[in-house]
Amino acid sequence: MKWIFPRGCFSSILQPVLLHSNPGRPVSCSTVFSSHKPRIPLHLRPPTSRATVADLKKWHIWAKNLVSSVGSTFLDLDNGPDSTLLQRELTWLVQDAFENPNKVSFQNSNDDDSVVSLRACLDDLYEMWKQRIEERRPFQYVVGCEHWRDLVLSVEEGVLIPRPETEMIVDLVNDAVNENEELRNGLWADLGTGSGSLAIGIGRILGDLGKVIATDLSPVAVSVASYNVQRYDLQDKIAVKQGSWFEPLKNVEGELAGLVSNPPYIPSDHIAGLQAEVAKHEPRLALDGGANGMNDLLHLCSGAVFMLKPGGFVAFETNGETQSKFLVEHMDTETKGSFHNVKIISDFAGFQRYVTGYKAR
Repeated sequence: MKWIFPRGCFSSILQPVLLHSNPGRPVSCSTVFSSHKPRIPLHLRPPTSRATVADLKKWHIWAKNLVSSVGSTFLDLDNGPDSTLLQRELTWLVQDAFENPNKVSFQNSNDDDSVVSLRACLDDLYEMWKQRIEERRPFQYVVGCEHWRDLVLSVEEGVLIPRPETEMIVDLVNDAVNENEELRNGLWADLGTGSGSLAIGIGRILGDLGKVIATDLSPVAVSVASYNVQRYDLQDKIAVKQGSWFEPLKNVEGELAGLVSNPPYIPSDHIAGLQAEVAKHEPRLALDGGANGMNDLLHLCSGAVFMLKPGGFVAFETNGETQSKFLVEHMDTETKGSFHNVKIISDFAGFQRYVTGYKAR
């Protein structure tokens, strides 16, 4: 699997599904905050540092030389980024770090004495790019954000970087709510929210009465997701809660209009062979799906039976055709009669990646 991202998760600990309903208790959209303070993405930081164009040219030449030294080494090693992609990332770093990047020319020698306002000091720029190349630190962690759909989401170590293929889950939800006004104005859950990408994407397409509960076991993810929710002014529509899978939802059993998840689905033995950016830096908690990658998918599928209201929609992301077919078979046999209109849907690259269905009425 090649996990390279254009510019532009959760615990694999299985716990029993907690299903203790309290129908008389209203759904609150207050967020449960962790003590972790999220990093401010580079492009949102104030330009408090200064450097001359001459010094920035030296940095840029050094950075480009590091890029050239990579060539296809990472690509050949583990399907990682080649020098072409790294050069694009260097351009993006300049755009995020410089207050007015379009006014800086690395070719014009007449501007060498000019002073440029920066969102990170020059020493930090050297360190950032050194980490990117020498440590294979993901670029999204270097600059503190990922461009996803039309969002710019804060991310950092301890939070899974949202992938382009996950964007399609929002489209699948949009199709479902367009066909059913009850779903549009119902209560939804995003389990293993990570950065909050799915919760925010879904929250923006729901009706005035629609709400989302986003859960994650990781306190770092809860903090970052809460930050992203607030940035998009959705704190009255989306509640971010810390806990394992269904635990934060125990008072809304049978009330969900929809449930989505991009859970850990990488088989444990496969993680070491992923790109270094993923295997060495992203949280294993959000990647490791057990021996065959299905542990959390099966757990979520079984729990969805009790959490969804009749007619409720469910969508899961999987690792591909084998997992998708396995999950559909599980829904047909182990939860027989609980779901209908179960489908396997391909992603933009043609891989069978998503399983969707509706709770039987």
